Formats: sequence, structure tokens, C-alpha cells
Amino acid sequence: MVTASEKENKGKYEPYAIGLWGDLPYNDVQAQVGVPNIIADMNSQDLAFTAFDGDWKAGNAIAGSVTPTSCSNELYAQSLDYLNALKAPAIFTPGDNDWTDCDRPANGGFNSLERLNYERQLFFSEPYSFGQRRLKQEVQAAPYVENRRWTVGKVTYATLNVQGSCNNLCDTAPDAEEYAARNAANIAWLQETFRVAKARNSVAVMLITQADPGWDNSDSTRAPTRDPKTLVENDVDATTKLPIPDGYKDYLVALRNEVIAFRKPVAYVHGDSHYFRIDKPLLDAQGRRLENFTRVETFGNNAANGLNDVQWVKVYVNPRSREVFSYQPQIVPGNRVAVPAP
Repeated sequence: MVTASEKENKGKYEPYAIGLWGDLPYNDVQAQVGVPNIIADMNSQDLAFTAFDGDWKAGNAIAGSVTPTSCSNELYAQSLDYLNALKAPAIFTPGDNDWTDCDRPANGGFNSLERLNYERQLFFSEPYSFGQRRLKQEVQAAPYVENRRWTVGKVTYATLNVQGSCNNLCDTAPDAEEYAARNAANIAWLQETFRVAKARNSVAVMLITQADPGWDNSDSTRAPTRDPKTLVENDVDATTKLPIPDGYKDYLVALRNEVIAFRKPVAYVHGDSHYFRIDKPLLDAQGRRLENFTRVETFGNNAANGLNDVQWVKVYVNPRSREVFSYQPQIVPGNRVAVPAP
């Protein structure tokens, strides 16, 4: 005879799917066509939840646009409508274009921290996701209420507010004090997430952030370059020849330590550089690839293919499988550009 507790435990190992997307919309066409197409496509599939990894707009506002492209309140209202149009629980973590870059004159010259606090008030005042079905989440203590954690089917998930633009240490109006406090909070949330995952005997962890922090020296066009053994950034300013402020090193070292100690699969999801890829770029201090770590970068805006090549990633989660996660890019038929759908 199967007991109720045995049935519940069996259910925790059932496979399911989730959707990942971010860095959208970057123009009117994406706001009015591309994003609604993605939402409809995700709504047509059976997803346990979706997660948006930041950047509801381009780096700078677009003159003459009919949809909001600056950091005005209207931008966030539009974004909230997108999230709540999704049938499945919808998760969101902020992006640099949403707040750290809002101090640029082209974005309205806002105070960045004020915009982040507005997002916290609008999006993160309750311990629940968005979407037509809502999911209750664990929340980091104020003011870092955007950092969330939840568990579905023996897998622990968490969002962390890690940003592009040097993590708020460069660009128009860098804020070293804000960075230091948030970075410490992110590291604490990261470490607590792995402690929780171990306590719950989770089979895997997935972390969802915005920034591409750079992992090695392989691609200076899309992310900072850094020594993969020490994780120290080695980029210099082209004009001053001085080192560029490194907003990620301490965080990455903490991440690496947790990945090694956890031993089970860890997926690290981010956007920022708009280049879909799944790889294993994290090395240990001896230069050995960490086999249990996988980076997943979502699509985002793809300027090379015009205005509306915007897609999402479907992740199949099977807690009984060895690797737990498997990935499938979702090319939305209505958003194909170079090769139209048949």
C-alpha cells in the first residue's frame, strides 16, 4: 500500500518544464509584436513557471517611440502587464537597463537607486510571483526584496540582483556604496540558497541573474574578460589605461566555492550580452572545468537580424535524471526574421 507521504515524495520527482527569457523589448515592434508572440507561445505550453532575467528596455531610450523606452513609470507598468499576461507563475529579476543605467540623460536622467526602489515597491512588495497562477517565494530581508528563492520538484531556484554596467561601479553615475551593500547581500543570499538546497536534499540548483560577468578570456566583445583561475578581471579602460572596476570578482569566487561544495548540478542563467549559449565556462583555481556547472544565456534582442528576432529557452527539468536540466531553444514562428516560418 502506497502512503500519502510516499505519493507526495514521488510527485517531487516528476519531470516538468520552465521558460526563460529576457532583454526585451528593445523597440516598438518587439513591444507590440515580438513580446506578445513570446507570451502566447509560452502560454501554449505546459510550464511550471517562467523567469525573465532583466532589461525591459534598451540601454538608451528611443526617440519617437510609441511604447515606453525611457525609465519612466510607464515602462514598469508595461512590464508588469507582460508578466501578468503569462498563465504560469512569472518570475522577474531586475536588469541594468531597468535601473543602473537610468541615470543616463538619454533615459531621463533618473537617480538609479530611486528607480530600483520604485521597482522594489511595484514588483516585489509581496512574497509571490506574477502570472495568472502565482507561486509563493522566500524573500531576502529588506531592502533586497527582489532576491527570491523557491523550490519545485526537488530543485531549488533563486534570483540575485547582479547587474551589467560593472554592477553599478561604472557608467554615468557609479555608486560604490550601493554596490558594496548589494554585493554583500547577493553573496549572503547565494550562500544561504545552497545551505537551503542541501537541507532540502535538492537534486540541483538554478540561479537566475542579469549580468554576464565574464568567466574567462575567450570573448571580450560580449563580456568582461578575467583570469579564469583567479577570477580577477583584466580589462583596462581604452583611454586611461587603468583597470576597469570589477563588480563581480568576489561574487564569482563565492559562487565557485558553493558550486564545488554542492557537487550536484548547478545552472546559472543570465542575459545581458544577448547571445544564446549553453556552456561550462567556470574553472577552479587550478584551471579545471567544473563539470557540475552550466551557464545558460538567454536570447534577448538580436540587432543583427533586424527588429524582431526575439526568442525564449525551454528547460526540461527531470529530478530523476543525472544532469537534471536539458535545454531547447524556442524559435517563435511569428518572430523569425532571416528564415521565415514555413
